[in-house]
Amino acid sequence: MLYFVARRLVSALSVVLVTLIATFTLFFVAPTDPAAAICGDRNCTQQRYNEIKRNLHLDRPKVQQFAEYTAGIFAGRTFETAGVKQKCPAPCLGFSFKNDRPVYETLKTRLPVTVSLVAGYAVLVLTIGVFVGSLAAKRRGTMGDRALMTSTLVLSSIPYYIVALMISLYLTILYPILPRSGYTPLTENPGKWVAGLLTPWLVLGIYNCTQYARFSRGSMVETLSEDFIRTARAKGLSDRVVTYKHALRSGLIPVVTIFGLDIAGSLAGAIFTEKIFDLPGLGNLVIDSLNNYDLPVIMGTVLVASVFLVMMNFIVDIAYSLIDPRVRLA
Repeated sequence: MLYFVARRLVSALSVVLVTLIATFTLFFVAPTDPAAAICGDRNCTQQRYNEIKRNLHLDRPKVQQFAEYTAGIFAGRTFETAGVKQKCPAPCLGFSFKNDRPVYETLKTRLPVTVSLVAGYAVLVLTIGVFVGSLAAKRRGTMGDRALMTSTLVLSSIPYYIVALMISLYLTILYPILPRSGYTPLTENPGKWVAGLLTPWLVLGIYNCTQYARFSRGSMVETLSEDFIRTARAKGLSDRVVTYKHALRSGLIPVVTIFGLDIAGSLAGAIFTEKIFDLPGLGNLVIDSLNNYDLPVIMGTVLVASVFLVMMNFIVDIAYSLIDPRVRLA
């Protein structure tokens, strides 16, 4: 088991390193000009342009720039703006000259919002999706099965942003059935934290649980026809024990894969949800940074997103071995 974890950890670190190189190449080595993008087309004098290049260290060789950027992640860096040196402590993911602060500080203030959104969404999507899928699998071929699967297909066929906009408009503004969205830190007021995120949780969770219901049903239908399930029934175990104790554990394996990648992608930025419900998370930050050509923030967000993806893949690999003992033997 330790060898398995060590192997996966080395693989995860190598992926992060490759992502770091690719991201740096995309923003600073490719035929683009970050200094010109930051300076802007209007009122960008040559003096201002040269100052930005010097402050970003873009006038140095590319290899040296990459070495300084990588070293800054572990040891921090020092940037200069308007003749004033500013410290960017580790982990330094760059310095935003649009808001005059380190990228990591910006991400640190936005990340709790996205984590809170995804945490509630994860609970809803997994519990509702797996429950509905298991229920449909137990009643395979019946009217209840067809009704559940048809409803999930109808809901998932509607674009998500339309569903979110309609609920935001009609159920929170015109007819305030659901509470208005907003973010209050959990440590300040847990009640307001739940109330402000309840509507985004419900919209995001119920909409995306449709795909989990279909995956769970397909996996459970296949598992319920396995030999060990017939053996469990032959021993006299109740249908509930066979379904939710024996079959569900084996049937969760493909769902765990989808869930891990889905959560990582959501942590990278639930753009539509945060924009529609006006939540100051990573998704909103990415859109604002694109509009402002704030390349250091975009690059830092890409790196954080890649770390989330790698971490969730690592956790999924470990979860495999806990859910299915055959994975450990392999």
